[in-house]
Amino acid sequence: MRPYPRRAVQYSAIFLRLALGAGFLSAVADRFGLWGAPGASGVAWGDFGHFLTYTAQLNPFLPASLIPAVGWVATAAEVILGAALLLGVRLRETAFLSGVLLLAFAFGMILGSGPKAPLDYSVFTAAAGAFLLSAVSAGNRAP
Repeated sequence: MRPYPRRAVQYSAIFLRLALGAGFLSAVADRFGLWGAPGASGVAWGDFGHFLTYTAQLNPFLPASLIPAVGWVATAAEVILGAALLLGVRLRETAFLSGVLLLAFAFGMILGSGPKAPLDYSVFTAAAGAFLLSAVSAGNRAP
């Protein structure tokens, strides 16, 4: 089988980088009500309080006193990684850390909601894409 043309790999990597970055920033926008109020169509949380309730659901092993800190750390990570992905900053490292964050989210979803949730929301797929982006950004070519 002939390898993909280098341009195809480059354009695919750009698309993946933009999709992951936009996904992170969209989730943050949702938790601050920028996509609408809680309960509105297509809105997951609608405000930070509802997001913290979900954070507690995904981290049932943590004491309630730590949930706000976890929620803020996750939010800061998503803003930083999302912006860095969109801007192409330190792409190899940013993509790798994005994959780690997405895997942590997927495992939290398994603990809080069961294995179907991260599969339905393609969290493992996004994590795999982030790790692939990291590898491609390191100079490796896609198979």
